[in-house]
Order: sequence, then structure tokens, then C-alpha cells
Amino acid sequence: MGGLIAVVGLGYVGLPLSLQFSRKGNHVVGLDIDQVKVERLNRGESFIHHISSDTVAQEVHAGRFLASTDFSKVRDCRAVIICVPTPLNKNREPDISYIIATGKAIAPHLRKGMLVVLESTTYPGTTDEDLRQVIEAGSGLIAGTDFHLAFSPEREDPGNPDSVVAKIPKVVGGLTPECLKRATELYSSALNTVVPVSSCRAAEATKLLENIFRGVNIALVNELKVVYDAMGIDIWEVIEAARTKPFGFMPFYPGPGLGGHCIPIDPFYLTWKAREFGLSTRFIELAGEVNTSMPDYVIQRLTVALNEKGFAMKGSKVLLVGLAYKANVDDDRESPGYVLLEKMKKLGVDVSFYDPYIPVIRPSREHGHWAGFKSVVWSKEVVESFDAVLISTAHANVDYEQLGQWAKLIIDTRNAMKGHAHSAKIVKA
Repeated sequence: MGGLIAVVGLGYVGLPLSLQFSRKGNHVVGLDIDQVKVERLNRGESFIHHISSDTVAQEVHAGRFLASTDFSKVRDCRAVIICVPTPLNKNREPDISYIIATGKAIAPHLRKGMLVVLESTTYPGTTDEDLRQVIEAGSGLIAGTDFHLAFSPEREDPGNPDSVVAKIPKVVGGLTPECLKRATELYSSALNTVVPVSSCRAAEATKLLENIFRGVNIALVNELKVVYDAMGIDIWEVIEAARTKPFGFMPFYPGPGLGGHCIPIDPFYLTWKAREFGLSTRFIELAGEVNTSMPDYVIQRLTVALNEKGFAMKGSKVLLVGLAYKANVDDDRESPGYVLLEKMKKLGVDVSFYDPYIPVIRPSREHGHWAGFKSVVWSKEVVESFDAVLISTAHANVDYEQLGQWAKLIIDTRNAMKGHAHSAKIVKA
């Protein structure tokens, strides 16, 4: 297959996908509305920690990858892949405005025979109803007749060295059999395995199932964490023992709450859509309630632990270790660390954070008022100055042995202090 590929949205999904296509000899134009991001990429600089600047520079200098804010470049492409955010609004309802805006932006530049693929996680029906409608209205072309339309969910796992774009099977669903054929050919040019399904909706539902599965099981171990703690049982020890069973069990781990762009958000896309059919998703909503209650549980454990040391919450100094939503990445989207910071601040706590991947909090839709807040310096003097340390994310490059020596009190939500001494000052939460 020849011709240019456009990838819209150069974030944690769009950029690695763009680079994978270009590595395989495809010419890619990455489209984004962020001019600063575009300029950095064209200089060969990466803004994502787990993607090296050398990787970006290699594709830019080879002439296979170009970033741009000019959506008219779509007219030169054979395919357009949309990788834009799909957050929840303030009422916890799906916000597909970025998808709709992208559809409107590319529609005037589409030509007959082109392929449009949506990768943004969303509810079933978004591709063949919402996106299709705005593209047809703006282009005058008919989906499935004049242009091809498909959905293929992203499966990025940032920070996981085994998560390589080329090796992750790619689910693809098309509006028509010919749409599916074209989308399958596109992804087969860069990825090892393509998994075709019967429709765009089946592909959309597949992604939701994957993340609902994780969300529900994480809720289960979060609930068991609280129950077992009341019984004097360590949930982490129980999980490690249970995972020795060679069948019928898959380990999930508790934490201070859910973070990232998928698990805290995606299940509620299905919950919202189910109401259209007069159905409720009680299991999903209960799991959401359990997971969103975890920061309160952590704060309660912190309060009790400080009281036992003779400190009140109000006026105490607490250091949050790990602001990214998961270990070994610089992605702080939907991080429970922000919820913990907010709750402590409201209780009068003097809060600071340390994260080797986030030296300063960047502006964002959700946490704009924290923008510019800087990570503290990692040193004995600094850590000793806090009344307590709360581990929210367990980055591998944090020296937990030093933390155990320096900190007065440690609230550990990730079992990061496992195997370290100083157990008298460690409280699991």
C-alpha cells in the first residue's frame, strides 16, 4: 500500500503509532493543534518519557515522519487515524467533542477512496453514527460508498517494556466488509497481528470490555484490602499466594484509586450508553464507587497513623511520593495522587510531592490550579522534614531503602516497602 498516512493527535497513543508506521517504511504526517509539541517533534525531540528523542529524530531525519498543525495535509493521504482524547465532562458523561471537532476538521479535505479510522475509546455507535454524520456532512461523501470508515481501539500500556506497538494484536471493525478489508491492510503494513471483528460497534465494545474487566477486578481487591486489613491480614501476601495457582486466577493489585486515561473513564461510557436502552450497569457502577472511595480510605489511614505519632492532620507536613498515575511513566492523567493532594490540602495539611518523572506539574484541563507546583529535591534533609510520607505511585527509580531510613512515618499504598526494614514506621493503606 502506498501513500501518506495521517495520524491526528500526537499524545501517548498517536505518537508511538505514528513512529511504528514510519519505521515500517510508511510516510506519516502527525497532526496536532499544539504548535509547541509539533515544533519539538520536528526538531527530533520527544515529550514522552518512554519514547526516546533518538527514536523520533531517526524518523524525522529519514523524512518518514513530519508533525504539523495544517489539517489540509489530509488531502494528500490515503488514510487518517484519529487518536484524540475522550474524557468525561463535569457530570461524568462522555465528552466526544474532540472526536467531533476532528471529524469536522478533516471532512473538507477527504477524497473518494480514503480510509478514516477512529482509535479513541468511546461508546458503541460513535464511529458509525456520530463521527460518520459529521464527516458526511462536511465532505459530501458517503461512508462505505465514497470513503471507508473503521474503528480500531488503542492498546497502549505506557511504562511496560513488553508493550511494543508492533507486537500487540490490533482489533479492527469496519462499517462494511470493504471498510474492514482496507483497515486490515493498513494495520498489517506495520503491525504483526490484526484481529478483524464484525463491526465498528463490536470493536468499540471490545475496548470497553477490556477496561471494565480491569476496573471491576481492581475494585474487588480494593474492597478485600479493607476487609482483610480489619482482620489483620495482608492483602498483598494473599494475592502473591493466590497467584501460584496455575489456572483460574489472575492477579490484580489494590491501590489508592484509579488513574490513567482508560480505566477510570471508559466503563462509564458504557454506563451512559446503556441508559439509552433502558438498562443499568450496576456491577460497573458499584466497582466505580469502590475505586473512587479508595483515596478516602488512604486519608483515614494517614489520619490515624499521624494521631498515633501525636500529630493532627491540620498543620502536618506530608510528602506524596509518585504523582504519575502508574509506575515508571510521566503520565499524570486522572492520577489519584491529585485527589490525595486535594483532600490533604482541604484538611489543612502542608503538602508537597516528589516524582522523578514529573519535575513540575504541567497545565491541564483537570488540574490547572496545580500547574507550576514543583517536585521537591530527593535528599535526607528534605525527607526528614516531613511528618509523614505517602507513597501513591511506586516508581522503580525511587530509593525505598533510603526512604525507610529517612522518613518518620510511611503510608504505603503500593507495597513498595516490601522486604525493607523499618516496619515499625510503615502503615499499609
